[in-house]
Amino acid sequence: MPYVISDPCIASRDQACVDVCPVDCIYEGSKRFWIHPTECIDCGACEAVCPVSAIYYVDMDHPTDDLTEAHEFFDTVLPGREAPLASPRGAAKVGPLETDLPRLLAENTAAAKEE
Repeated sequence: MPYVISDPCIASRDQACVDVCPVDCIYEGSKRFWIHPTECIDCGACEAVCPVSAIYYVDMDHPTDDLTEAHEFFDTVLPGREAPLASPRGAAKVGPLETDLPRLLAENTAAAKEE
């Protein structure tokens, strides 16, 4: 099953993973990057270049919260969108998204209020 990107990506936003992905399955949300769980071919190229070790392989027998969130990112209607992103088969044709999971958007709002 696929590789996933975890929260350390939020602070980094390095795009090396996007550049090396041979199937263009890494999508840019407004807060972090997301690997599409069904478009990923498990090559591991992204994991090797991540400067913050935010990318790891998920065994389907032991799914993680990061995999659950990746499915949520693609399968639910995100704030400001009219339909789920679903499986567009290529991040380049979608481009950067102006939204992300509600949890990440809420964390950003809470941090701004504390300042």
